[in-house]
Amino acid sequence: MPSIFPKWTNLLPLKLAVAVACLGGAATAGVWYYWTPKYSRVGYQPKQPVAFSHAIHADQLGVDCRYCHSAVERSWFSNIPASSTCMNCHSLLLKEDPKLALVRDSYQSGKSIPWVQLHRTPDFAYFNHSVHVNRGISCVHCHGQINHMEEVFHAKPLSMGFCLDCHRAPEEKIRPVDLVTQLDWAGAVDGKKLVHDWNVKPGQSCSTCHR
Repeated sequence: MPSIFPKWTNLLPLKLAVAVACLGGAATAGVWYYWTPKYSRVGYQPKQPVAFSHAIHADQLGVDCRYCHSAVERSWFSNIPASSTCMNCHSLLLKEDPKLALVRDSYQSGKSIPWVQLHRTPDFAYFNHSVHVNRGISCVHCHGQINHMEEVFHAKPLSMGFCLDCHRAPEEKIRPVDLVTQLDWAGAVDGKKLVHDWNVKPGQSCSTCHR
């Protein structure tokens, strides 16, 4: 008796099983990658070409974040300082220290130091440093207590949920603008008043960050 189904249907169950396995594997890999520290990079601490201690510069010496990251108040990104910024001090201080040889070479040659990028916004997300800094959001909320780090590491998840927690309750993180770079500040502030007075209305729609 001839079959009422075409011959290719004999392989349909196998093809469906393979498709389900592939989709299941892709879903598992996506969850594994995007919902774990492998994606959020928490704890990530790459070896940098020059040992730079934020604990010494930002804490012990009290160097303001904006001296090195000079674009943070007016740009979407927080710039890595050029070697010329380093040499403003180190042309006099520790000027023969072998640990700073690469900085001196960079300054003389004009070739950038190959720093390893630590904090990275995904290509599908938009983040503007200046908007946050100029509305009282301190560096520590996204980068952790960086002024106490000998070697900088990725302290916060910087996930969508992490960002939304702040956007939904900015009064819990906001502070006077002149205290943004005072990283150890732990005083009291009327956050709701600052949010009202500065007309802070963080977006929560997809288009706020995904443009």
